[in-house]
Amino acid sequence: ITLQLFFSFFKTLVGKEIAVELKNDVVLTGTLHSVDQYLNIKLTNVSVVNENRYPQLTALKNCFIRGSVVRYVQINPSDVDTELLQDATRKENSSEITAATTSSSVEVKS
Repeated sequence: ITLQLFFSFFKTLVGKEIAVELKNDVVLTGTLHSVDQYLNIKLTNVSVVNENRYPQLTALKNCFIRGSVVRYVQINPSDVDTELLQDATRKENSSEITAATTSSSVEVKS
């Protein structure tokens, strides 16, 4: 599965509430404002899940999160369009199979 599939999926979640767990164990919740092809995330209406542990982040209202520091993204299951995701995965899989069979074809000349 390519990064493009995840990018397309996250674009469908713009405006939805998500939780982002970072590799340094900070968990932020907020509204997904935007995502780019590197899976960098911009959140609005941000709150910190563990305010006692990270009091310096309580004043945070909007933030930009570099995709490479994200461990997990938690999404409300009702916000996921499973049919769209399954269709996109099938298309991605079929294009990879087509590309693999095309590139593995050998032309034999006599």
